[in-house]
Amino acid sequence: MPKRQAEESLEDVVHTTSPSSKKARVDDKDSQDDGHRNGLNSPIPLHPPDGYQREDMRNGGIQLNGEKPEEESQQDPITHAPSSSPQAEEAEDEDQSAYFTVSRQAAPTEGYSDLYLDTIDRAVLDFDFEKLCSVSLSNINVYACLVCGKYYQGRGPKSHAYFHALEIGHHVYVNMQTKKVYVLPEGYEVKSKSLEDIKFVVDPRLPKEDVMMLDKVAKDAWDLSGKKYRPGFVGMNNIKENDYFNAVIQALAHIPPLRNFFMLEDLSSKSELVQRFSILVRKIWNTRAFKTHVSPHELIQQVSRQSNKKYDLLHQSDPVEFLSWFLGNMHLALGGSKTKPGTSIIHRVFQGKLKIESQQITAKADAGDRLRFEEAAEVIVETMRYLILTLDLPAAPLFQDEIDRNIIPQVPLTSILSKYDGRTAQEHLSMRKRYRLLHPLPPFLLFHVKRFSTNKFVSERNPTIVTFPVRSLDMAPYVEPNPTLHPPGEPIWYDLVANVTHEAVRTRDDSVEGEAERKVWRVQMRDRARDEWSQVQDLYVESVATETLFTKESYLMVWERRKSGGKGKGRG
Repeated sequence: MPKRQAEESLEDVVHTTSPSSKKARVDDKDSQDDGHRNGLNSPIPLHPPDGYQREDMRNGGIQLNGEKPEEESQQDPITHAPSSSPQAEEAEDEDQSAYFTVSRQAAPTEGYSDLYLDTIDRAVLDFDFEKLCSVSLSNINVYACLVCGKYYQGRGPKSHAYFHALEIGHHVYVNMQTKKVYVLPEGYEVKSKSLEDIKFVVDPRLPKEDVMMLDKVAKDAWDLSGKKYRPGFVGMNNIKENDYFNAVIQALAHIPPLRNFFMLEDLSSKSELVQRFSILVRKIWNTRAFKTHVSPHELIQQVSRQSNKKYDLLHQSDPVEFLSWFLGNMHLALGGSKTKPGTSIIHRVFQGKLKIESQQITAKADAGDRLRFEEAAEVIVETMRYLILTLDLPAAPLFQDEIDRNIIPQVPLTSILSKYDGRTAQEHLSMRKRYRLLHPLPPFLLFHVKRFSTNKFVSERNPTIVTFPVRSLDMAPYVEPNPTLHPPGEPIWYDLVANVTHEAVRTRDDSVEGEAERKVWRVQMRDRARDEWSQVQDLYVESVATETLFTKESYLMVWERRKSGGKGKGRG
């Protein structure tokens, strides 16, 4: 059956001709320019003049300035005529994409500089987590949405942040590296004083005068919800099993020279490990925080990568082993040398010298004299450097009678420090050894109270309590005299700064019969400004009496050398 002819042609109905091909548009460019000069309506150019406002497609064609566009269906043959071929539609899409690409604003419209700022929700902002795009998981050019708190990559027309702004309607973003705030999809930068608190929380930096007063002036702060907290004594989130990590980082953040270095120095050229530890220390001491706790997620993720997942947030590890690894890697990351002492802040704060005397144990030695050094035998003397001093606990009693079943063994700290008096010998393999500290002692001493021992069958814990003075620990008896560095007979006073403790909590374990022990790590820290002590376990911060500090199972102790010679309240 033959097709019925149309009563009118398509050109007569729409009063225009079919759109020309892409090639024809290029060829007719000169004629279109002439028509434009003569005042005739011409197609919209690919590069609109400055100040041109594109139509808001979501508002039914209403322009941004509120004026309704004129009818152009009869006057604009290219943009409004129906397409008669797929090639013409493709050409129109290309023209539109080019138009939208260049139409982004370099600055907000006059009178609308605070547009969208009322949509910012500070309560959901959390900048402690690793800066990864929530879509691509990339850490390059990451922006944080200030409306929902999520991370997105880039702000260009094809970026995830751009699409998030179009699809969800969240328009305000901050660059996590430069701390500049932008409005998307328009793309212009917002410069408003009302955003300074957000920029400060992203990367808190206190002036040097405020840092130097942290230990002298007691200062309280309040978070967004009005909750009171003390800068420096805030909880740290235990994401899974990283309480060992939290205790060590909290203790390091309360060592003044180490804290001041990472809060004041420009470490932007250092490794990720150094930068992330620096920002975590600054967040712990932040006086304008949005919340009363911090999260170590960003730092522990970097530690997990560098340690090949030996120390991560999913498995509990030993705090002293982690501290040893962390100090060694931080020393190298700060440009320290493996052979030269004092080449980084880590060694200048913690490193000291130790003399070790060794002698072979002969077969004729009696059982009671195996540890007595023989004068005739050769004594090997060597000097080594240390960051952490290990203290051995006496063996806990295996059996207790009915009367003494509740007695917990105790030992004074000075008793286990006798290992370093140069007279007490220990047996190691087929050698007898004795140790003596050498001058000068470091500004800070790290003591590791060795509580755990592992054999072929089980891991055993020694519950012996170590009693110690909080102030005025005299280290002079354990140091070899050297009149050129320290007057003989004069005491060397040390005061306690932080104390990491262990607690065995019994929990029911379905995989074994009976109950299993779970390790819980806490840290006790001295508040110098208030002359008080606080105990932190993950998110929980509480005051603790000075007289009860030693009642816990001390595992890692930080002592500070007192600068003054008097036996009083030295601040070091």
